[in-house]
Amino acid sequence: MDQSSDTQSRGTQRSDIQTQSDRIAFIQARWHAEIVDACRTSFLETLRQDRPGAFTIDVYDVPGAFEIPLLARRLAKSGAYRAVIASAFVVDGGIYRHEFVAQSVISGLMQAQMDADVPVLSAVLTPHRFHESAEHRSFFLDHFRLKGREVATACLAVIQDPVPIAIAA
Repeated sequence: MDQSSDTQSRGTQRSDIQTQSDRIAFIQARWHAEIVDACRTSFLETLRQDRPGAFTIDVYDVPGAFEIPLLARRLAKSGAYRAVIASAFVVDGGIYRHEFVAQSVISGLMQAQMDADVPVLSAVLTPHRFHESAEHRSFFLDHFRLKGREVATACLAVIQDPVPIAIAA
């Protein structure tokens, strides 16, 4: 697992410890890295535009989508992050059903969120069909850019306006 930090206002490396209130973790699978990177880039750009300098984003690389949920749970439970974002591109490689991997990852992310009581948001996508053609790569690059903007918007919504919790008497 590799980690880097990106401060929203400057896009530079950060090594100092931030408070939980200004940190977001972004976990990305490295399979189809060029496509997944489009999501991260769009996510960071959206946060920079909407909340300049408000958050430090710690980026974590994992080999594939299957490795994301455990790291998401650990980061969410650490208390260091307001939210954890997961991004991956799960395709049918012909060896086993990619739906199994995608379902396992999404279930794991939901469980991590519930265990830690910290928002864990998903930009883990599973295309119905994907081919290594220029047309498909272009389509999914654009689609991941859109998903990066959408997950940034969702992230800001859940950390800025948490759902009120009714306390039972």
